[in-house]
Amino acid sequence: MDPLTDLRQFLGDRARGGESLSRHTTSRIGGPADLLVEAASADDLRDLVLEARRRNAPVFVLGGGANVLVSDAGVRGLTIVNKARRLEFLDGGRVRAESGVVLPTLARECIARSLSGLEWAVGVPGTVGGAIVGNAGAHGRDTASDVKRVWILGPDSRVREWTVDELEFEYRDSRIKQEGRGDPCEALRAKRASRGRPREPGADTRYAIRDTRYVALAAEFQLARGDRVDLERRAAQFNEYRRRTQPPGASIGSMFKNPPGDAAGRLIDAAGLKRLRAGNAEISSVHANFFVNLGGATARDVMALIERARQTVREQFGVELELEIEAVGDWGNG
Repeated sequence: MDPLTDLRQFLGDRARGGESLSRHTTSRIGGPADLLVEAASADDLRDLVLEARRRNAPVFVLGGGANVLVSDAGVRGLTIVNKARRLEFLDGGRVRAESGVVLPTLARECIARSLSGLEWAVGVPGTVGGAIVGNAGAHGRDTASDVKRVWILGPDSRVREWTVDELEFEYRDSRIKQEGRGDPCEALRAKRASRGRPREPGADTRYAIRDTRYVALAAEFQLARGDRVDLERRAAQFNEYRRRTQPPGASIGSMFKNPPGDAAGRLIDAAGLKRLRAGNAEISSVHANFFVNLGGATARDVMALIERARQTVREQFGVELELEIEAVGDWGNG
């Protein structure tokens, strides 16, 4: 039996076929998932991934839908939308959160208990799992500053507790992110270069972004005591700054990492690319490192802007912009 057919029969009414992932991303962009299911807890998330792996079905875990660009061709195999949202407050300022906990919720709950360290997350879309993978941060602080351990399901299908050192956090990066993703721009360029040549066995799959190899199930943070009134004030300031400096509407988030000693948005702006459009996607006039869906934009539209921004900044300033977002799905055919 086909792996997906078998998996769909096993999941029964929980599974949905062909659902557009634009319903699950902050950019409102994304093609269909072959099969989609929601995980209700960390244990459920683990079990769903293991069931997919037992059937050799590709599996992709989607959190809050920020910082991801899903191909127009969609995602092959099983897509799991992470709704694992258990949150525990332990002794000594320790906070344990399942990976589907939404960052603003986590930040607000910590502030309400006078726990300091995660105020930066009060306006940041996404989940704890996504924050771990991409070392999310803002206002001079990041996930690596306060996380102490993470429970991860590895490619060997075992759950193990990882230390901060093992996660190898860097600026908007981690070992999980490095080992689990590819660059769709390279995939698209390779596909174009191959046109007219005989198709190699498995050629389509070599252009697809790899499956989720490491799955963050839960994380524990160590926070300090703080003054609740002061924490609420700081959080309000962060939210106001975000509203003032970032565009409203549907966007993916910060598109590129800031290069050393500079800012990606400044470089794109200096290159004269603000308000540049491709289809219904636009480089924001508010902040040039945000690409906005004006309504009906496609992943191809966004990718055209990504390549144009990279090329222009490279030619004018000699700087190679590196993606901060993750591109997922089938880019060989998307």
